[in-house]
Amino acid sequence: MQTALATRVFQLVLIKPSHYDDDGYVIQWIRSSIPSNTLAALNGLALDCAQRKVLGADVEIRITVQDETNTRIRPDEIVRLIRASGGRGLVGLVGVQTNQYPRAVDIARPLRAAGIPVCIGGFHVSGCIAMLPEIAPELRAAMDLGISLFAGEAEGRFDQLLRDADRGTLKPLYNFMQDLPGLEGAPTPYLDAAVVQRTVGTRTSFDAGRGCPFLCSFCTIINVQGRKSRARSADDVERLVRANLAQGVRNFFITDDNLARNQNWEAIFDRLIHLREVEGERLWVVAQVDTMVHRIRGFIEKAARAGVNRVFIGLENINPESLKGAQKGQNRITEYRAMLQAWHRVGTLTYAGYILGFPGDTPESIERDIGIIQRELPIDILEFFILTPLPGSADHKKLHLAGVPMERDLNRYDVVHVTTRHATMSDAALLGIYRKAWDLYYSPEHVARVLRRTKRWGYDLANMRAKLFGFHAPARVERVHPLEGGIFRRKYRRDRRPGMPIESPAVFYWRYGWETAAKAVRFGAMWWEYWRIYRRVVRGGAQAEPDAAMLPVETGELDALELFTHTTAARTVAGHRKRKLEAAAAP
Repeated sequence: MQTALATRVFQLVLIKPSHYDDDGYVIQWIRSSIPSNTLAALNGLALDCAQRKVLGADVEIRITVQDETNTRIRPDEIVRLIRASGGRGLVGLVGVQTNQYPRAVDIARPLRAAGIPVCIGGFHVSGCIAMLPEIAPELRAAMDLGISLFAGEAEGRFDQLLRDADRGTLKPLYNFMQDLPGLEGAPTPYLDAAVVQRTVGTRTSFDAGRGCPFLCSFCTIINVQGRKSRARSADDVERLVRANLAQGVRNFFITDDNLARNQNWEAIFDRLIHLREVEGERLWVVAQVDTMVHRIRGFIEKAARAGVNRVFIGLENINPESLKGAQKGQNRITEYRAMLQAWHRVGTLTYAGYILGFPGDTPESIERDIGIIQRELPIDILEFFILTPLPGSADHKKLHLAGVPMERDLNRYDVVHVTTRHATMSDAALLGIYRKAWDLYYSPEHVARVLRRTKRWGYDLANMRAKLFGFHAPARVERVHPLEGGIFRRKYRRDRRPGMPIESPAVFYWRYGWETAAKAVRFGAMWWEYWRIYRRVVRGGAQAEPDAAMLPVETGELDALELFTHTTAARTVAGHRKRKLEAAAAP
């Protein structure tokens, strides 16, 4: 039986948009830092649709995948591409976060003017639909332009979207927020190696599961993906990992908000362990976990064997009062040291997120807390965020319903700008301490301290130096969060935010050249400083005596360490923990 030959083409273009810097230029690099899981997930679904011929046996679905953080997006070229293919197609702007929403609409506008179907999905659309009692004005404005919006997840629904686009019957809004799909057996995320190679480290990403059981008030995950864990099977994960290994991609970022709460974590780890230890495959994994992961029997040990050499931990704060206010009761400061040391014992580097701008924060308290972290917690990489009421979070809904003023420019909701008034700090003070925090933590003295610790627990010293530099330099020199950073900043004169003037070629290229040269000098000076610190540590001979962060966890530290005595709330939590330990030890 012969398969019918395709007689027409449907051109699907999937774009992960970036967002604008303060000067109105798209944040874009030769190589970007973080691969987009949503882009991989939608591409996997699209490949499945193409294989199954969901538009008919005579239709070829051609897929183009673009990540704007490392690829210039030209709407005029997309228009020509679709018209050259016969005029049938769809542009999907995927995984659009709040700060990326204005840019997504700006990409969509000329496409719609040319009659090209466009759909926008992602956390901003889904979060607004999930949490707000009415359609947000910016969503209504997009639909008025003829842009379709997609709220929810596309597994099991992508066929319908493509068919509607092919027939010219796209709906203004697809709302699946009340019907989250199962993931087991669903098409798995996949990006071609040519796309992955545009990221630093040639790293791809996938979600092994979605959803988180906790109630953090600043989080959008629980309201967009739900609080119930929905997991891919170990078979699904093994299949997608093997597909990537076959194309030479060996670095993976598992994007689950909390992999430790994925019901299939052990089966997934066992498959990865078999690949590494039995089949001899080289693969490495970055994962996100919570602060109580060391209490899950076997999790950390198996994670290390499965190739997890770096973990991101939502530490968020060391003040129990701030954690309680954010409904992050699962974070217990009395567990931080044991958890971090457990990861070091298996050779895994730790990243920790830290939020600035909780109601009780002041510039002075933030400086004090960073000093405590440096001295008493064995964190390797610390990254800072400004507390932001992201649409889709409980914080945003509360402020919105109360009529509290918030920043109106969605482009600034990137967790490095101030978007709502703090109880005691001015906007300038909060932004100032945020920028200062990077230099405080990554001071020459602390960089040396982290490298000395690295020698002691056995991680590669040069690699740690590169990681420290890679998080400090973008924040200081480029004024972007390291997760939005990359290698060599690209700017295009005409790719400026609408409403801001297009500079003349002479002015633009002179300024761009001067900025690039000046940044190169600053990067070089920073690298030289890091190199000198590294050489001093390497030549330090015998390992230095362990500092407080490296001392074994013991009951006496609850009275001795500043981590447990610096605030009334910390003393209360430490006292409760001490009494519990004493009761357990009593005969």
